[in-house]
Amino acid sequence: MMKKTKIERLKNAGWKVGSAKEFLALSDEETALIEMRLALARHLKERRIAHELTQDELAKQLGSSQSRVAKMEAADATVSLDLLVRSLLVLGATRQDVGRIIGRKTAAPAA
Repeated sequence: MMKKTKIERLKNAGWKVGSAKEFLALSDEETALIEMRLALARHLKERRIAHELTQDELAKQLGSSQSRVAKMEAADATVSLDLLVRSLLVLGATRQDVGRIIGRKTAAPAA
């Protein structure tokens, strides 16, 4: 979330401040899907680190590559939601954990 002072400085300099949803003209559904992908990716990285695994070690457990794990953690659009969820399950997440992750509402952008 951006500080109000920074927002005011940007506005005073002639910039328009808004959300990615507004800038890209995303629908509510597209925004929700992006937020879910970002949340899953963030939690995947957190779980991998908590398990003290490298990307390469996790990749071996998944039968994948280190570069694919890096893309997963970056929420790359080429990575399926299925793979993100499966990877979390491999790291010990439960279905309830995954539900909580995708069910959280992200913070609204500063206006």
